[in-house]
Amino acid sequence: MPYIAGDTLIRHAWQQGYAIGAFSAHNAETVLAILEAAEAEQSPVMIQIGQKVINTLGMRPMKALVDAWLDRVTVPVCVHLDHSRSFEQTMEAVRCGFQSVMFDGSHLPFDENVRITHAVAEVAHALHIGCEGEIGKIGGVEDEIDVAEEDALITGCDEALAFVQATGVDYLAVSIGTAHGLYKKTPRLAFDRLAEIREVVQRPVVLHGGSGVPDDQVRRAIRLGVAKVNVDTELRQAFTEGMAAVLADDPQEYALAVSLGGGREAMRRKVQEKIRLFGSQGQAGHFTGE
Repeated sequence: MPYIAGDTLIRHAWQQGYAIGAFSAHNAETVLAILEAAEAEQSPVMIQIGQKVINTLGMRPMKALVDAWLDRVTVPVCVHLDHSRSFEQTMEAVRCGFQSVMFDGSHLPFDENVRITHAVAEVAHALHIGCEGEIGKIGGVEDEIDVAEEDALITGCDEALAFVQATGVDYLAVSIGTAHGLYKKTPRLAFDRLAEIREVVQRPVVLHGGSGVPDDQVRRAIRLGVAKVNVDTELRQAFTEGMAAVLADDPQEYALAVSLGGGREAMRRKVQEKIRLFGSQGQAGHFTGE
């Protein structure tokens, strides 16, 4: 199955009332865990390449890892650049063959965020790939980007509408009470605001900080227009705990294929769990013509 554009994946999910899981990858085993889970569930999937792995392994090597295993996969796959804070890096991802890119200008003044996001969207649309923008600050720490709790803002409907009209983004990340990383207390999403935003912007909404949000709130958010859910922290937890279980059983297990394999298997199970929660299982057939 060839790669598929992010806007094609997300728009179908939005129209049909489910969400695409956008799962962050950090090494070869995590890429495989995501692909194996998607294949097992016959689900379309997004593999996110974020800032931390770009700063450690590099953007091109991570994209090459996904490329190397694509011939094993029959489900639609989209590689997405997450939380880019520069136009230049976003264009590098385009040149690398990503099918979806996000420029995160939420830390910038509104007009500057609009200016750069619009430029990214124009390139993305010319190449028929997906473009994500963000308005409103999402709290927590992800990929070394830190937003203090007191600085996180619930996105307003007027600013969301003005942003999508001025930029033309295909899907919009908003702040509705989620946070990146681990929650100190159970989040309570601003569902009324989400419903209002969906009504005015009339395009798919992205939920960042999807790890740790109670399942019932995730399902409700999807019903209200969320069509892409980002998951990272829970996957890293599962992978680390899977490795730890192997080493706890045998502290002298030095074969990396075994310890990393334990992490890969645990993460695969977690990705499958999320795919079912988001309702994307069995949706691959729509894109493959089956």
